[in-house]
Amino acid sequence: MRFENYVAEQFDDIRILRYQVPAFERLALKEKLFVYYLSRAASAGRNILWDQNNRYNLAVREVLEKVLREYKGNRDCDEFRAFTVYAKKVFFANGIHHHYSMDKFTPLFSPDYFRMLLEETGQADKYGALERVLFDAGYMAKRVVLDEGKDLVQASANNYYQGVTQKEAERFYAGREQHGDTPVSWGLNSTLVKAEGEIKEEVWKVGGKYGEIIENIVYWLELAKAYAYNERQAKIIELLVAYYRTGDLALFDAYSIEWLQEKEAPVDFINGFIEVYGDPLGLKGSWESVVEIVDEEACRRTEKLAENALWFERHAPVEERFKKSVVSGITARVMQVAQLGGDCYPATPIGINLPNSEWIRERHGSKSVTFDNITYAYDRASLNSGVTDEFAYSEEEKELARRYGYLAGNIHTDLHECLGHGSGKMLPGVTTDVLKNYYSTLEEARADLFALYYMMDPKLVELGIMPSAEVGKCEYNSYIRNGLLVQLTRIKPGDKLEEAHMRNRQLIAKWAYEQGQAAGVIEKINEEGKTYFVVRDYGALRELFGRLLAEVQRIKSEGDYEAARKLVETYGVEVDRRLHEEVLRRYGKLNVPPYAGFINPEYRLVKENDRIVDVAIVYPEDYLQQMLAQ
Repeated sequence: MRFENYVAEQFDDIRILRYQVPAFERLALKEKLFVYYLSRAASAGRNILWDQNNRYNLAVREVLEKVLREYKGNRDCDEFRAFTVYAKKVFFANGIHHHYSMDKFTPLFSPDYFRMLLEETGQADKYGALERVLFDAGYMAKRVVLDEGKDLVQASANNYYQGVTQKEAERFYAGREQHGDTPVSWGLNSTLVKAEGEIKEEVWKVGGKYGEIIENIVYWLELAKAYAYNERQAKIIELLVAYYRTGDLALFDAYSIEWLQEKEAPVDFINGFIEVYGDPLGLKGSWESVVEIVDEEACRRTEKLAENALWFERHAPVEERFKKSVVSGITARVMQVAQLGGDCYPATPIGINLPNSEWIRERHGSKSVTFDNITYAYDRASLNSGVTDEFAYSEEEKELARRYGYLAGNIHTDLHECLGHGSGKMLPGVTTDVLKNYYSTLEEARADLFALYYMMDPKLVELGIMPSAEVGKCEYNSYIRNGLLVQLTRIKPGDKLEEAHMRNRQLIAKWAYEQGQAAGVIEKINEEGKTYFVVRDYGALRELFGRLLAEVQRIKSEGDYEAARKLVETYGVEVDRRLHEEVLRRYGKLNVPPYAGFINPEYRLVKENDRIVDVAIVYPEDYLQQMLAQ
């Protein structure tokens, strides 16, 4: 049975949704217990991410939580309501900066009111240390700064670097031993610190930085190991635990290789320092975890893609020297999320492709996952939102979205994660770090372009992945509409695009519009004060996506930093101010927050005479209660 209402609440620019895990009920008790212990490990690392995002985050959260729990004064007033919304936003973002725009939140309550709340809850001594953090808009204004010409390390408010400059950090890691053709991801699991003139790493491991938290993660992982599906899954946990105990990045690579090769277990998980979007230099991994259950029926779609991966590689519109001659080790699965943690909670991706290490991808392959119950919850929550009706031009375009939008979005994600990120190869001696702050944007663009190019390929119909080319047309409409219009609702007036995925989407859509303008591939229409972008020639647009894919693959394969900089800065950063104002005005009338995240289900052991007989799943509805209970 599906929920009747997937939306739990909304505040400011955020909707809180719920997701359901129907696959959990079909698991045997052993697998349910595996989910239970992994879900505890997924929750255990929360404080790591908060501290990674900013050094004041944990102190801010502590005072916010205490006020929400203990304040006995008037809660039915504008300032306390403003305080509550601020707290909810901070909890959602895992810190004082917006999870997407990276801008610091601006409290809508006064410093005097905040001081009073702290005094009333016995925290008056903390006001002095936090006043500037909360109320000085220019202090630690942005968690991640990517602006050209700035010292990206010193300008960013994250907590990955202390006392070092961008040049010092780049020199430090440029001088690290590269381990031949199997280079470890130097810097992935450490804070770089300069003290008394010496630069050194504080490694995140048991006995090191975040040691007690990591020890707790290890505790739950070791309990989970007893319920692993097979020997390989038990070995995966052993390697992950060994990595957490030592901080040895070679062990993380060994764990990653074993993890991507495990294809049989009905329950899988991600746990570790993984994505580098929060570091302007693209080195430091934020802590995250996802526990997931195989959706057997939906997996048939991705299995067909994985089985035909070499065909897609061979037919990609890129230079032959950048193509893999052999494609092996690709695992593509559709999963139901069972628990989100760290940088995947409350806001979560709709799919992943790991490992991120380029040499592992090229030599051993990758594992791709689409989170079907997450995309389903998004789809159900978006019904009747009015967004498509507002920004789609024709009834034909709207009907395509209603009929195929959910399927088209899932197939795009499958192609992006399963084949896009795993495609292509680097030239010998080239590493991804040469693209510096532009790497994340270019890599997401490369995967999106691969997906877009094949969304209109007859091969997908031949394989039975989609019923007709109409699905591809639906996705082309949606991508252009989102890249040039709808996603602008996520930034404030006057801002540039900063987040890698937003830059990537505008880069592709804006480049395609400009390159196809003379031929009328995409038409810009102004009607009754409203702007629309309408795809007029889907075949020509596909060719444009192929041309751009070829160039982005070349940039990555050759490590062409200057070309990466020019492409991103030209098409992915600047925003048309008039168009942005128009989009905000039109979107504002819909009363639909542009961002969404999730409440996690909760798992409880069911006992009879001190014996575990089942694991119950419960679906909470109160977002704030879940935030305060962790």
